Amino acid sequence: MESRTKRRVDGSELAALVRRGFGPDTRIDEWHELVDGHYNAAYAVRLHDGADLVLKVAPPPDLVLLRHEVDLMRTEVELYRRAGAVGVAVPTVVRADFTRDLVGTDVVFLGRIDGVTLNRVRDDLTPAALAAVRAEIAAQVARLHTVTGPRYGYPLRDSRSWQSSWRGAFGAMVEDILADATRLGTDLPATPDRIGALLRRHADALDAVDRPALVHFDLWDGNVMVRLDGVGGARVTGLIDGERALYGDPVAELVSLTLFRDLADEPAILAGYAAAAPTPIVPTPGVRRRLALYTCYLYLIMLVEGATRGWSGPPHDERNARVAALLDEQLSRLA
Repeated sequence: MESRTKRRVDGSELAALVRRGFGPDTRIDEWHELVDGHYNAAYAVRLHDGADLVLKVAPPPDLVLLRHEVDLMRTEVELYRRAGAVGVAVPTVVRADFTRDLVGTDVVFLGRIDGVTLNRVRDDLTPAALAAVRAEIAAQVARLHTVTGPRYGYPLRDSRSWQSSWRGAFGAMVEDILADATRLGTDLPATPDRIGALLRRHADALDAVDRPALVHFDLWDGNVMVRLDGVGGARVTGLIDGERALYGDPVAELVSLTLFRDLADEPAILAGYAAAAPTPIVPTPGVRRRLALYTCYLYLIMLVEGATRGWSGPPHDERNARVAALLDEQLSRLA
């Protein structure tokens, strides 16, 4: 997907990054751009020794982005290292380079995960096979959530959201995205002040969160890799694109796991999570209220981010109209 956030590299820059990471005599057999991502530039790279890698290149650090989009590649590397340590299927961090002296921004070489993204093949799976995949994803997520952070919020440089309580962290996250909406002139289904007031009205529900769990927060089907088994089923091979990770409420993970779907229609997710988690997620009224808050927050991001990516035209307008209607529905429920 085209976006002005993608800082592409040419052949000479790639060769310099490879020599820096793997030695002056390392040769590249083949490479090509991976075009599905929305934020970073990414490339499949095969080295002469047979190593299959993915190079990810962060946006230029001077690019004007959303307030929470600071050093996101460093967050992604932190997630992979911490998640991998507890057995979650994520890419291996082969070489991270945050010096910014070769291409002017952060880069990381990751081990390439076998398979295809779930969004490409889910329609080819039987309902039972898809439910099994969703249960497997949820079990991986339950393992991820055993990782605890030192504080709540986004682990970013100078982040306002990095706080000692989840209520404080999430409140700062909401304030930041609403300030972005105002700055970028985003059309919302209500004024930023009204949306902020409505979400704050339910902030007491956040006090039930007593541990800053590591949350991926972007596990829509395009960020789940699967391998087809040839008989109508599939197995999860990895969870990718972890730059949106934060420390907070495990319930927040359900927003992207059920993106544009209703949790009540996805019993395999809660069952898969409960089978692997020390503490299952039970959809009590309080949990559903928190889920509504996080759903509103994600929809706000989806509506606001397009202005920083340079997205425009009928497809973008249609997407925004759909997301705005869904946000309005969530706000009405909270009201």
